[in-house]
Amino acid sequence: MLAAIILPIVILVGLLVIFLLIGIGIYNSIITLRNRIDNAWSQIDVQLRKRYDLIPNLVETVKGYAAHEKETLERVIKARNLGIEAKSVSEQSKAENMITSTLKSLFAVAEQYPNLKADQHFTRLMEQLNGIESNIAYARQFYNDSVLQYNTKIQTFPGNIFAGWFKFTPRDYFEIEEALAKEIREPVKVKF
Repeated sequence: MLAAIILPIVILVGLLVIFLLIGIGIYNSIITLRNRIDNAWSQIDVQLRKRYDLIPNLVETVKGYAAHEKETLERVIKARNLGIEAKSVSEQSKAENMITSTLKSLFAVAEQYPNLKADQHFTRLMEQLNGIESNIAYARQFYNDSVLQYNTKIQTFPGNIFAGWFKFTPRDYFEIEEALAKEIREPVKVKF
């Protein structure tokens, strides 16, 4: 008789412990993914700061050769400032799209000045910028992959249950605007 009472209690306690351990595992995996996203964003931010620091030097170098291209140079600096002031992934994404577009215009201006292209300081700045752009592309990809894993985890069963309980919300991707994506794929048009 006593065994008939104890056995169901032991089974119930065992099931509760199993569910608790599974819950802890799911919760911890969501936290791990969220922290990975935060880390990935920090890596993007480091690369963007490097680019922001490099842009004024690049603009000053181009200014010396292309003084009448003031409008292009001002747009590059304006885009840089928007990037520095961005507060969210969405704002940062828009600012970075603008920077990419204005830098493309700056490169087109540089193509018009053979002396500028031959300048060692300009060449060194361009090499640094290309390296930073590659790092940004990699960091953006890693960030978006991390967001995909996190969003999938909180939107699928049983993660969605824990996400609801603990108020985990989906994260935004760091995306390129469709119009800019098309423009980036096209070759730069240089007019003399």
